[in-house]
Amino acid sequence: MKFKHLLSLPILLSVLSFQSMAQAGPKGKIKGQIIEKESKAPVPFSSIRIFQAGAQKLITGGIGDDKGQFSTDVVYGIYDVVIESVGFETIQQKGISINKENQTINLGVLEAKSSSKTLEEVTVKGQKASMELALDKRIFNVGTDLANRGATASEILGNLPSIQVDGEGGVKLRGSDNVRILIDGKPSTLVGISGAGGLQSLQGNLIEKVEVITNPSARYEAEGMAGIINIVLKKNQNQGFNGAIETTTGYPENFGATAIVNYRKDKLNFFLNYGLFYRRTPGRGNIYQEVYAPGQTNYLQQTSQNNVRGMVNNIRGGADYFFNEKTVLTGSYIFRRTDVRRISDFHYLDYQKSLSNLYSITDRQQDEKEAEPNSEYALTFKKSFARKGKEFTADLRYLDYWESSDQLFTQVGKRPDGSVFPENSRIQKSLNDEAEHQWILQADYVNPVGKDGKIETGLRTSFRDMTNDYVVTQKQETGEFTVVPGLQNNFVYHENITAAYAIWGTKIKKFSYQVGIRGEMTDIRTELLQTQEKNPRNYANLFPSAHFTYSLTADNSFQLGYSRRVRRPTYNELSPFVTYSDNRNFFSGNPNLNPQFTDAFDLGHVKYYENGSISSSIYYRNTDGKIDRIRQVDANGFSITLPQNFKNEVSMGAEFTGSSNLSKVWKADLSINIFRAKADASNIDPNYVSDTYSWFARHTSRFKLGGGVDAQLRANYEAPQNTPQGSRGYIAWMDLSASKDIMKGNGTLTLNILDVFSSRIMRSETRGTGFYTKSEFQGRLTQFNLTFNYRIKTTKQAAKQRRSMMDEE
Repeated sequence: MKFKHLLSLPILLSVLSFQSMAQAGPKGKIKGQIIEKESKAPVPFSSIRIFQAGAQKLITGGIGDDKGQFSTDVVYGIYDVVIESVGFETIQQKGISINKENQTINLGVLEAKSSSKTLEEVTVKGQKASMELALDKRIFNVGTDLANRGATASEILGNLPSIQVDGEGGVKLRGSDNVRILIDGKPSTLVGISGAGGLQSLQGNLIEKVEVITNPSARYEAEGMAGIINIVLKKNQNQGFNGAIETTTGYPENFGATAIVNYRKDKLNFFLNYGLFYRRTPGRGNIYQEVYAPGQTNYLQQTSQNNVRGMVNNIRGGADYFFNEKTVLTGSYIFRRTDVRRISDFHYLDYQKSLSNLYSITDRQQDEKEAEPNSEYALTFKKSFARKGKEFTADLRYLDYWESSDQLFTQVGKRPDGSVFPENSRIQKSLNDEAEHQWILQADYVNPVGKDGKIETGLRTSFRDMTNDYVVTQKQETGEFTVVPGLQNNFVYHENITAAYAIWGTKIKKFSYQVGIRGEMTDIRTELLQTQEKNPRNYANLFPSAHFTYSLTADNSFQLGYSRRVRRPTYNELSPFVTYSDNRNFFSGNPNLNPQFTDAFDLGHVKYYENGSISSSIYYRNTDGKIDRIRQVDANGFSITLPQNFKNEVSMGAEFTGSSNLSKVWKADLSINIFRAKADASNIDPNYVSDTYSWFARHTSRFKLGGGVDAQLRANYEAPQNTPQGSRGYIAWMDLSASKDIMKGNGTLTLNILDVFSSRIMRSETRGTGFYTKSEFQGRLTQFNLTFNYRIKTTKQAAKQRRSMMDEE
């Protein structure tokens, strides 16, 4: 495919669809299942390519499902079948004859051997497998992306199509926030108490792949308006001992090391991941503000510098016990501790009536020490029955999270002539302790019915208790620290959610469908202990889902999906305590928030071809009670930003993702998302409405430079967009990476430069009653990382690798 075709994807989609429909003649079918030779576990989402026998002409292709099963329609003829799976050797079946007497050929259960080839070989042969496409989700094998070496989980998500990560770690999917983030398919303390904050301290080299689900079915939690992002951590089940060690050094300071080891002997499999890293993250920002007081306008010019130093320990270990090939019990434990020292300096210049009339100069410093230890215990039982596709899974886990923040604020006020401004000088302290305890029990059952039918059912219950003890004190002339009025309380949050779901699905020739219903009962209670303010929330809801698929051919399919989603206010959005680091700009939660509900529709298309793939979708979302932040400024220029329920938001858009091997040495990916969003917050202020058209794009090129050197360039652009209170500016940045295999393929050196021009700057303009604010914020400057990865192999594995390399030569 020529590069220019990537810029005209809609036209190309239509052409490819008509080409596929033009295939004529009587048809038969080739089907089968791929499993791992060692563990007998299904190998999901394999790439199936069917060639004319004895020739290199590609006839058709497709992709296996999550059970390793595949079925491809072909006209009568003789074919060669090539099956490729990430991390496994290629399977070939030659001379398959489809005719009137043999209309369906079942290749049976095919065993895939674990690949022992070097990383270089994997990227040369199957680089398109860095993104595997299914109609209901996309799977990103993040290890093939050079820019991910030495990165955090938050930075890895920001490198994926459809996903945006702001400077504070907030995650958006297709331009919408409230994304449900899971670890290995379950909620986890690794995500963090704030919803996604923990991703900034989760090392990326512990991640195997990321699944992006834009329109989830009823089997998933209804939480997450924009969809679900599932982060799958690394764990191996191959026989014997294997593992990898990775170290990173960078500037600004980024020093880390991880070890991933695995040992399996017969029925027992042990795995252990350990990561330790230290990182310094400098950032900066500025704010210009006008406040329209009676008879005059006051101005603020504010600059800030912050320096965050963090030490993180991650330990994840566990064991699998295989009662037999179809029954396994897994126990695991995760411990993470993050210790952070954050120093932020704020400089305020206040003007009255005009920018030539300086009124005061204020310098304020925040010195924060923060500790976040958390643990997670999990026990999972999985039973597969004799009938293919029938299985039962039960999972029990306990999450224990704790965070302690100790902050010192030193503020010095001066008049324009340099003399002390005592009314504007103070020393304050803030103590903020948060704790979370959660039990989750989930059971799922899948039972095939008839030839192609399937019933899925499940139950889930969770109990979560959270507390936040908060106090701010100020130093008096006597040297004593006393409580600042209104800034001491204890916030308690109790949440119980019970859910059940049922799904029915079947296939009729080229048409398949799946319909489901999920019911959830929610009981939430919040209380401020000192002031005895209580705010209970109790509601029950049904969440239907439906997915319809029509396959023109095995490699050219359409799907229509619908689901109803909910966004419950998070703990931080409900907690009324304000951030106190910036003495002019405060952020707070809102205990009176209600949940928002969304009806989401998605029409998708996937087309695979010999040198790449194209996926496209159009989507529509209607949200009642949209939760978003509103900024208010008082007459003295002090602002508070807190979440509120909007009346409604309607968004619609189109997304196109293309991947192509343009030559033997150049592979290109392009992702474009074009959308319109209409937000109505007129229930808060009649002027708070917006109608915006915007888009964002991401392009990645990977090059084989020879001598075992790979290079990668990624360019990102997010266009401006309107908001109910103003607008957000454009963002553009670029990353560069290069890697080389060393030590006979057992090691890899990677150099990457993130945000080459230090241009990833968040810009916004906000207007409201009596004020105008313009701000810029840059949470991370240009980052240089050098990473070394060493793969540990047993003697048997190393010998197998050498034989493979000799065979290819």
